[in-house]
Amino acid sequence: MENETKHLRIYGKVQGVGYRHWCSQMAKRLGLTGWVRNVSHDHSVEAVITGYPDAIQKFVTECYNGPSTSKVDIVHVTQGVDEELKTFEIRETSNR
Repeated sequence: MENETKHLRIYGKVQGVGYRHWCSQMAKRLGLTGWVRNVSHDHSVEAVITGYPDAIQKFVTECYNGPSTSKVDIVHVTQGVDEELKTFEIRETSNR
């Protein structure tokens, strides 16, 4: 099975609730690589994930649950660009 890469924007109450850390743990559990960061201008969380399609689908589904203190309204998924990372990273907040 071939890897694919998806770009996610997650909207709702997702900042200040441990969402990035939760994403990192979930991605590692599912064998995904990529990154996650907060986006300051719209208070969303952005992620790029690479891995097997079934693991990506599970990750996206779980994103709606998130940590118990979060409340996700929507997960917008588009095609992503594989950065060929070896791990899953928590990145600095983006101002864009």
